[in-house]
Amino acid sequence: MLPRRAPTPASPPASTCPAASAARRRPCNPSRHVVGRTVTEGTPQQSGWRRTTWTRELLVREVERRGRVRVSPATMGRALASVGAQRRRPRPVVRCPWPERRRRRRLWQLKCRAAFARPDEPVLFEDEMDVHLNPKIGPDWTLPGQRREVVTPGNNQKRFVAGALDARTARVTWVQGEKKTSALFIDLVRAVDAAYPRAKRLHFILDNAATHSSKKTQKALEALGERLVLHFLPPYCPEGNRIERLWWDVHANVTRNHRCKKMVALMTEVDAYLDARNTQKSASPLLRAASARRAA
Repeated sequence: MLPRRAPTPASPPASTCPAASAARRRPCNPSRHVVGRTVTEGTPQQSGWRRTTWTRELLVREVERRGRVRVSPATMGRALASVGAQRRRPRPVVRCPWPERRRRRRLWQLKCRAAFARPDEPVLFEDEMDVHLNPKIGPDWTLPGQRREVVTPGNNQKRFVAGALDARTARVTWVQGEKKTSALFIDLVRAVDAAYPRAKRLHFILDNAATHSSKKTQKALEALGERLVLHFLPPYCPEGNRIERLWWDVHANVTRNHRCKKMVALMTEVDAYLDARNTQKSASPLLRAASARRAA
C-alpha cells in the first residue's frame, strides 16, 4: 500500500492574508501636514497653477503632484476639515516700504513715548474716521430661518470725525467735519489745545496723511510754536496707532446696522457714544435712547 500523502495546509482566506488586504486597501487620506502646508504656504499661482484660489479639486491635483495618492474631492474636504481649514475673505494690507529694522525701531520709540507720558506733556494718538449714512452691515443674533433687514437710505452721505486719544487717561477729544481736509485737522489741534490748557507740550502720534503736513497746516501750527510736537508713524503702520481700535468700537456700537435716516441723527449717536465712553471709561458704554429714558 502506498503511503498516504500529508494534507497540504490550506492557504489562509483572502480576508486574512496581509498581502491581499494591503492590495485591496483603499488609498489612505492625504496626510494632515501635507494638506495644511499646501493651503497655508501660498497661492495656487505660486505652485504653478493659473487659478488664484484653492478648490478641493485643485488641491487633489496638487497633492497628487507632490507624490501622494489621488483621492476624491469629498475626501479632500474631510481632510481640510480635519486640519480646521475654512474659507475666509483675505485681509487687504499695504506693506511698509521701510526696512523692517527701521520700522520696528520707530514703532518702539513711539510706544515708549506713549508709555512714559507725563501729565504736563500728554501723548495723544490722532486719526480720522469716515461715517457713512449707508450703514455698515455686520452679524447679529437671529433665530433659525430668520434674517434681519437693514433699510438703507440709498443715497449715501459722508461725514468725518477727527479724534485724539490720550495715551495715559484714554480720554477722547474729537471734532466733526463735512470734508477730510487740513481744516479738520487744524480744528482738532485747537480743540486739544483748549482741552489741555496747563500742558507744557502736546505730543501727537499720527500717520503720514497729506492733511497733517500741508502748507495750510504748517502755517496754522506756527501759532502754537513749540507747544505742539508731531511724531509721525512709519508709512502704512495702522497697528502703531492706538486710536484705530477706538474707531472699530464706534462702528461696532453705532454705525453697524444703524437705522438712522438722516446724517444729523447718526452724528448725534456718534457724539453720544464718544461722550459716554469718556464718562464711563468703557469701550462699550451702556446707552439708552432718549425715548426709552422718557418711557421709563
